[in-house]
Amino acid sequence: MSRIEIASVSKTYDNGVAALKPITVDIAAGSFVVLLGPSGAGKSTLLRTLNGLETPSTGEVRIDGEVLGRANLRAMRARIGMVFQQFNLVGRLNVMTNVLCGRLGKRSGLGSLFFLMRRSDLERGHAVLARVGLTDKAWERADRLSGGQQQRVGIGRALAQEPAVLLADEPVSNLDPATSREIMDLISDICRRDGVTTIVSLHQVELARRYADRVIGLNDGNVVFDGPVGDLTEEVLRRIYGDGEDGGEYGGEYGAEYGGEDEGGHGGDVADA
Repeated sequence: MSRIEIASVSKTYDNGVAALKPITVDIAAGSFVVLLGPSGAGKSTLLRTLNGLETPSTGEVRIDGEVLGRANLRAMRARIGMVFQQFNLVGRLNVMTNVLCGRLGKRSGLGSLFFLMRRSDLERGHAVLARVGLTDKAWERADRLSGGQQQRVGIGRALAQEPAVLLADEPVSNLDPATSREIMDLISDICRRDGVTTIVSLHQVELARRYADRVIGLNDGNVVFDGPVGDLTEEVLRRIYGDGEDGGEYGGEYGAEYGGEDEGGHGGDVADA
């Protein structure tokens, strides 16, 4: 289990857009945290900053007391699993190969370049596929799977890293309600059973209430709420979402229960399990 410290982290892009205002948050090891907020609130930017895909303009990220920086980026990323909204699989490759991509950070630079895997990696791959319920799909092309199955492959790839931290950026926004719950059940099980510190960005308030220990609400790059899920009242939701003009979860009795746009404003298609 790993503790995450976000110390006065901000992010301003070259075009002058301030995606994150200075944020200071301490996330306990083994906890399940949900980021809530309207599109453009800074959820994706914060997650990308936590795994080094973005460099903070100010402040620093510490994992177990170690500052995430350029010098240790590869080693730190090997400890951080990432699940993406759009799955980010190599469609022409089979499921096993996509999962084993999660092992590349544990190989040498040469081993990663030539995709040199050990027998132990393959054994790990089989164990991961059993965990995500895709044993029978191991040698199928990833692009032939349904959306829910592809997201399971994405989770499997993250699990193959044996991560101490799991980050998930809108992992169910492209999925139907039943599949969304299955994916969230799986992510929650990884957090609870494996003790993996987990941070998930969501639009769906109902899912946050069902799975989170703690909710961090973002609006316009600021933390406007940080507390236990039981404190997620109507007043707090108005603070996070305003009057629902985002058209997402809060608008009209929190809008549609599932679905929503990513921070770039692009909605996802509904996919079957």
